[in-house]
Amino acid sequence: MKNILITGGAGFIGSNLALKLLSKGYHVTVLDNLSPQIHGENPMENSPLFLSIKDYVKFIHGTVTSVDDWKQALEGQDAIVHYAAETGTGQSMYEVQKYVDVNITGTSLMLDFLVNGDYQIQKVIVASSRSIYGEGKYLSKEWGAVYPKHRLSEDMDQGNFEPTFPNSSALEVAATDENSKIHPSSVYGITKQNQEQMVLTVCPTIGIAGVAFRYQNVYGPGQSLKNPYTGILSIFSTQIKNGNPITIFEDGKESRDFVFIDDVVDATILGLEKNEANNEVFNVGTGIATDVMTVAKELSKNYGVEVPLNISGNYRLGDIRHNFADLTKIKTVLGFEPKVSFEQGLKKFTAWVNTQEIQKDQFGKSIEEMKSKGLFK
Repeated sequence: MKNILITGGAGFIGSNLALKLLSKGYHVTVLDNLSPQIHGENPMENSPLFLSIKDYVKFIHGTVTSVDDWKQALEGQDAIVHYAAETGTGQSMYEVQKYVDVNITGTSLMLDFLVNGDYQIQKVIVASSRSIYGEGKYLSKEWGAVYPKHRLSEDMDQGNFEPTFPNSSALEVAATDENSKIHPSSVYGITKQNQEQMVLTVCPTIGIAGVAFRYQNVYGPGQSLKNPYTGILSIFSTQIKNGNPITIFEDGKESRDFVFIDDVVDATILGLEKNEANNEVFNVGTGIATDVMTVAKELSKNYGVEVPLNISGNYRLGDIRHNFADLTKIKTVLGFEPKVSFEQGLKKFTAWVNTQEIQKDQFGKSIEEMKSKGLFK
């Protein structure tokens, strides 16, 4: 497999993957719509992500919702890495049709072509997400492993943010493995579940290997600093750089598994190159949970800028409390080991941000949109 199509390949993960594949001798085609939300206005001249790949890949400025763009993109390809998607849990709750059109319909068009067309595709890798696990896996003294339902507004209004389980004492969060219950709590998570299931259901029936990677929170140099809807490190960095207070939702103890971009690229290439990955799903993360308050403090320390950290007690419907990955499967099957610690990765990320133009802080606008829809409390 030498000819690789990356949909969404001008995005953060896609562009980094493209450059690494090029360095390994692959030929890369990128299909991307250069969304202004990610790339800003006039992206063909001003987007660093696009400019990093512009002269090295075959670039198709198009969309996965276009039949004609798929026809052009699929010709002569050996494998597809399908990244093109609308991202962000909060925004997905009020732009439902947009998320379904791009994430689900775009994937169904790809699979229609593969089933009914004459292509030489051998493997399809689809970007799934930790969001499909919903609240994830917990341990109960009374029940063992349990999977709490979505948190209720009436509980969170009282400041009770931790998930609960019927007839159980306090729960202990556990690493989420690939066999954990799938019950997404956002439209974004539902579309990711759907993408993964469609690829892993359809591809094997036509002799194509499918692979799904359930990425945790990916970060690193190059990620969009313009998008106020997703990417907590970027959002907080923009607030700090503008001298604005950081507003922390809930009580600041909610946590995520932050995985550095280089590790994500390496894991994805293992999935592309190893037959052991075929028709399997894998978590990609570090296996370590970091809470949001720690993130805010470490960013401030790295930038050498102190801004107020306001714990608001507010919350967004669709957000989960905790999630970190069990990496047993990907370590055992693919030999993947994350190499970059959060401390190391954060230094690399903040050093890069210090070289970038300070972006306008538009996070408040995104919150006002959610408030107007009744999704921010």
